[in-house]
Amino acid sequence: MSTAERFADSLYGLGWSTVKKLPEPVAVRLGRTIADLAWKQRGKGVRRLEANYARVVPDATPERLAALTRAGMRSYLRYWMESFRLPAWSAERVRAGFDPEGVHHLTDGLAAGRGVILALPHLANWDLAGAWVTTRLETPFTTVAERLRPETLYDRFVAYREGLGMEVLPHSGASAFGTLARRLRDGGLVCLVADRDLSASGVEVDFFGERARMPAGPALLAQQTGALLLPVTLWYDDSPVMQGRVHPAIGVPESGKRTERTSAMTQALADVFATGIADHPEDWHMLQRLWLADLDPAKGPS
Repeated sequence: MSTAERFADSLYGLGWSTVKKLPEPVAVRLGRTIADLAWKQRGKGVRRLEANYARVVPDATPERLAALTRAGMRSYLRYWMESFRLPAWSAERVRAGFDPEGVHHLTDGLAAGRGVILALPHLANWDLAGAWVTTRLETPFTTVAERLRPETLYDRFVAYREGLGMEVLPHSGASAFGTLARRLRDGGLVCLVADRDLSASGVEVDFFGERARMPAGPALLAQQTGALLLPVTLWYDDSPVMQGRVHPAIGVPESGKRTERTSAMTQALADVFATGIADHPEDWHMLQRLWLADLDPAKGPS
């Protein structure tokens, strides 16, 4: 393990062991302080976040873009402060921490015995939404996690999410896909963060007027298992309660080859994501390259 990897593992370990013990107002202030410091330093992640926001809000003035990026970093640190503290929240605090609309799309699908896929972008706190599902709805689900380095850090994330009631699979292609398909055929629930392709073999979509690549998994799973594919968008307001919406199902096209159906469904998913992100851009935590034009390191800020 490299020095940088040991430092990252120690830093996250300190967060989970220390931040969860802080009073909530103290954690909120700490998150804002760290966010503002990171924003002022304009590191790689902040510059990338600002470049991504420039596509989402193309008519933003430099002043508006700077303010949006600062708000975005505050939202991002709110996610981390909440996530560090989630394992210490009571069941009642979890149930009261999220107030989504359209939940009947999910509960009706499960009640009918169909598998359900919830697909989300990196908006607000998807871990809190997951904890709400396992606590408020008393419904377990399966998800996947990107393998992180060092391995001990990945293990921390897996243990954290399993502690919230999730079954976590490594993002490892066919093996994970097969398990997800079995869960869905059994009438279970699968939740996937699906606005950034990690395989470099996803589906190209139009996203805010430019080409991007998003994972094909949600659409393929829906086609192969008959599960409902439900987009979900999340956002914060000025209260401690996260807001969200479960959108109507994206249907499987009646005609066309599998690749054509997958492309159409992934584009429909991207369109719903874009609407949610445009409504609450500051809550979109995309500090990585996403658009195809940015995947060339020679183009745009890192």
